[in-house]
Amino acid sequence: MKVTIRDVAKEAGVAPSTVSRVLSNSERISEETKAKVREAIKKLNFKPNAIARSLANNKTQTLGIMLPNEIENSFSNPFFIQVMQGISLYASQYHYYVMYAFAKDKKDELKYVKELTDNRRVDGIVILKAEVQDKTIAYLQEMKFPFVVIGHPEKLDETLWVDNDNIDATYRVTEELIKCGHRTIGFVGANTEWAVSKDRYEGYKRALQAYGIDLNKRYIYHGKEFNELTGEEAAKRLVELDELTAIITTDDLIAVGIKHYFDEVGIDSKELIGFNNTAIGAYQNPPLSSVDINAEKLGWYAGKLIIGQLEEKRQEQTHYIVETEFIKRKSK
Repeated sequence: MKVTIRDVAKEAGVAPSTVSRVLSNSERISEETKAKVREAIKKLNFKPNAIARSLANNKTQTLGIMLPNEIENSFSNPFFIQVMQGISLYASQYHYYVMYAFAKDKKDELKYVKELTDNRRVDGIVILKAEVQDKTIAYLQEMKFPFVVIGHPEKLDETLWVDNDNIDATYRVTEELIKCGHRTIGFVGANTEWAVSKDRYEGYKRALQAYGIDLNKRYIYHGKEFNELTGEEAAKRLVELDELTAIITTDDLIAVGIKHYFDEVGIDSKELIGFNNTAIGAYQNPPLSSVDINAEKLGWYAGKLIIGQLEEKRQEQTHYIVETEFIKRKSK
C-alpha cells in the first residue's frame, strides 16, 4: 500500500497538517518536530504527493502570475522571461508551482483575477506591473487575497511589492550623458499608465532640470507597447531632429527598434541607451548601452514576499528595492 501523509503523521505522533508544513519548510514548526517528521518520512519511505498535501492543508501550492500583455508580447520580451525565472526559482524551493494568466487589457486581467480568487485555483497572485488607479490591485486588497506587485503600487504600506528605483536609475543615465557633453537628449517610453514608465520619464526630466537644460517636448515620444514597433514609430518622428545627439529608451526592445530604423536610413551618430540589459541589446552591432535592472532578482524577491506570507514566515519587510547598474557599451 502507498504511504500517505496520515501514515507519516501517525508514525511521528503529529497532525497531518504538521507534516504538510514540514514538507513546505514552514518556520512555524520547531526543529524538534521537523526532525521527528523527517525521521518518519525516511522510515516509511514516504514520497510527497502534491495533491494530497494540498488537500491536507487546504492549499493549492500554486502561484498565479498575471502577464500584462497578449501571449506573443509577453514571451517576446526578455524582461518577463527573466522575472518569471526568478519567481519559479524561489517557488521551487518551497514546492510551489506557477500558473500563468494572459490579459490583453485591464478589464481582461480583472476578469482572470476574479476567476482565480473566486474558485481558489491559486494561493497567491503575482502582478508584473502597477498602473495608476489599478483596479486589479484594488480588488485584491478589498478581498484580502494574498498578492505581490512587481512595480510600486499607489498604496505602498498596504501591499507587498518589489521594484527598482527607476527615477534614480534614469536620472543617473541622463546625468552620465550630460557629463559626456550631450545637451540634446531624446526620450522614448511606452504605456504611460504604468508606474515604471512614469518613473523613468520623471528621472529624465529631473536630470535635465538639475543641469539647467530645458525640456523640449519635440524630443519626447510615448508609444503603446514595450516593443520594437514603438521604437520604429519613435525613430520615424525623431529622425528629422538632426540636433539630437542621444536617446534614452525605457526598454531594450524599443532601442533595438530605433536602431533598426536608423540603420535603414543611414543614421549612426546618436548615442542610444536601452533598459533591462537583455541579450537582444547586448548582441546588437554595435551593442547597446543599457540599464541592468536585475529582472531575475525582481522575480526572486517577489516570490520570497508572497510565499513568506502564505507560509506565515516571520518577515519584517513588505517590499524590496533591487539595485540597478548602467552598463556602458559602444552603442552608436
